[in-house]
Amino acid sequence: MSSREGGSRRANGGPAPGHTATPQAWYRSLYWRVALGTLALMLLLLAVQAAVVIWVVGQTDRSMLTRPPVGLARLIAEDLGAAVESDPGADLEDLLRDSFGRTPQNVFVLLADGRVITNRRFAVPDVMLAAVRRQRIALDDDGPARARFRGRRFPPVRAGGQVRGWVAVLPAGGPIEAALAAYGPSLLGAGALLLVVGTLGVMFFILTPTRRRLRSLEAAAAALGAGDTLARAPEGGGDEIAALSSAFNRMAAELESRLDQLHKADLVRRQLLADVSHELMTPLTAIRGYLETLAMPAVVRDEPTRERYLRIVTEETQRLEALIGDLLDLARLEGGGVDVESADVSVAALFDRVAERHGMATALRRIELRTAVEPGAGRVRADGRRLEQALQNLVANAVRHTPDGGRVTVTAARVDDGVRISVEDTGRGVPAEHLPLIFDRFYKSDPARAAGHAGSGLGLSIVKAIVELHGGRVSAGNVAGGGARFEVVLPAQ
Repeated sequence: MSSREGGSRRANGGPAPGHTATPQAWYRSLYWRVALGTLALMLLLLAVQAAVVIWVVGQTDRSMLTRPPVGLARLIAEDLGAAVESDPGADLEDLLRDSFGRTPQNVFVLLADGRVITNRRFAVPDVMLAAVRRQRIALDDDGPARARFRGRRFPPVRAGGQVRGWVAVLPAGGPIEAALAAYGPSLLGAGALLLVVGTLGVMFFILTPTRRRLRSLEAAAAALGAGDTLARAPEGGGDEIAALSSAFNRMAAELESRLDQLHKADLVRRQLLADVSHELMTPLTAIRGYLETLAMPAVVRDEPTRERYLRIVTEETQRLEALIGDLLDLARLEGGGVDVESADVSVAALFDRVAERHGMATALRRIELRTAVEPGAGRVRADGRRLEQALQNLVANAVRHTPDGGRVTVTAARVDDGVRISVEDTGRGVPAEHLPLIFDRFYKSDPARAAGHAGSGLGLSIVKAIVELHGGRVSAGNVAGGGARFEVVLPAQ
């Protein structure tokens, strides 16, 4: 029923083994890196901001911040008077802005000619200006009033024995308010600059590396989507992005393995279609040729020739039927469409049925068929019908390749992991280079016999499928004295 031909070479690559993620150290987490990095940068910016404030305050005369307006006005008047005394041609407005332009308080001077000059740009309140003018008028018009205004609020600027103007300081509400009024805009600008620098620092030192790694992962995903199964993402960093990249790489490797399996399966399918077509075409061609010959009375005139042709057609039809049956049987076995009905099977009774089935063929060719069952191997747990089918194929294969007068030996022995059933013959054996392929579909170790009646090429494929369905294993080899040896190991029950 089958020759020393074999079964399908199936791709056994399975999914990649499961991966257990290593617990991640908290300090490697991207979340904590961003949070702590931002916190550290903000603390640094606050320290710089504090340093700027301290420096600015250090550049300020503290007496300018704490003096009351009248005392500060008297000090400014004295300094301006001394400056004009030393340089009579100096412009009083330039002196006021150069000397007191950074004074926190707003200062203005009512000059003797009625003009008003200030230490910086600000609107002089009408009330203050009117008060200075009233003091000036009182001092000019009433001698006794001079005594009343000896502690006047608006001291004069005297130079060369003349009054050049009167100084007024606008109250600022306190040292802090005065400092804020004077240096608030500068500190605000410095703070805005530090905020921009801090934002750029966060972007450059924290977000840019993260963005670069995410872009690499995006590029790898795009390449994988375009069909590049070798695309991989960098896994460095030890954080969530590294874990995501690692998961992506495992997925890509799994996809690459699956695609490779699909490619191999497609090659096997194509080869199977070619082999099936060839195996089916051979008997069909013979049947068609003989039927066309039988249809021509002028060619086939005698009855013996007609009967011989009909016998050949019948044999080819039976061969075609057996091939189709084997194909269907193998498809059901490998497709999982067969249920194994396990039961206690007598190995000796199994051997007897196999010997009886091949008794005529062995007798005609004077082949000795020996069977032996060692102690402990008398019974197995299996599907009796399927196990007999597998053993029938192995024995038929051995008989086919044993020369006339040879010997086929079938034995059963107990081994550590179950029961081993061996089938040996005294034929030529299997060439070593053919042993790895012996169970492939339609594979034949003797190409010269492929076109003959050496079998369908599916017998050993069916044997392998049945044995694996029982959870066992099958192997092929050669014996030292010549001949082939097939071993089936069924697991212990």
